[in-house]
Amino acid sequence: MALAEAGARGRLLRWPRVLLFGDSITEYSFQENGWGAYLAERLVRKCDVVNRGISGYNTRWAKLILPRLITESTSPDSIAAVTIFFGANDSALKELNPKQHVPLEEYAANLKSMVQYLKSVDITADRIILITPPPLQESAWEKACLAKGDKLNRCNATTGQYAQACVQVARECGTDVLDLWTLMQKNQDFSSYLSDGLHLSTKGNSFLAAQLWSRLENKLSALPSLLPYWRDVDHTNPEASLL
Repeated sequence: MALAEAGARGRLLRWPRVLLFGDSITEYSFQENGWGAYLAERLVRKCDVVNRGISGYNTRWAKLILPRLITESTSPDSIAAVTIFFGANDSALKELNPKQHVPLEEYAANLKSMVQYLKSVDITADRIILITPPPLQESAWEKACLAKGDKLNRCNATTGQYAQACVQVARECGTDVLDLWTLMQKNQDFSSYLSDGLHLSTKGNSFLAAQLWSRLENKLSALPSLLPYWRDVDHTNPEASLL
C-alpha cells in the first residue's frame, strides 16, 4: 500500500532517449569498447542510449522501420537525439551484392525521407545527426569475402560517393553530419580503424565515439542528472528528496 501511495505521489521517471539507428556498425556498438557503450557511459543518469542497429540492413528497409521506432504518439521531448548511420550496405556493388545494394540516388532520397519523417513528428533538425559510412579497406574486406566463398563486393571509391551523398542530404535538410569516410582517411593508413576492412576496430570505435561526442555534448550538456546525488538525499525524510 505504501509503495502504491508513493507511486501515486511521485512523478513518473522518464529518461530522455538517444536513438542509434543503423546497420551492423551500430548493432555492434554496445560491444566492449564500442562507440555506443561509450555514449551510454557518458550519458548515464541523463539519457537512455537505445541501440537500434540492425545488421545487414540498408536505407530501403530502414525507412520502413523508423516510423515503428518513433511513432506519431512519441513525445518529441522524450527524444534527445537520433543518429542515422547507413550506407555501408547500400553502397555494395549491385552486380555482386544485389540484395543489399541501393542505387545512389535512392539512398539519398531514403535518407532525406527519414529526416523528413522525424521532422514531421517534431524531432527538430538540431537533434538529428547523419553519419556517413566509414572508408572501406579493400584488401582486408576481400579476405573476409573470400573466407565466405564470395568475391570482393564493395569498393572504397563507391562508398565515398555514398558518403558524399549523405553529407549533401544533411546540408539540404539542415542536420548535423559526421563524415567518417573523409575524417578517417585524413590518416593515410586508415586500416587501423577497421577490424575486417568494413567494421570498426577498437581504435575506430574510439575515433567515432570522440567525433560523435563532440557533436552531442553541446546538444545534451544542459540535460540534468536524474535523481539527486546520494549525499544530497535527506536520509531522515527521503520522500522529500525523491518524490
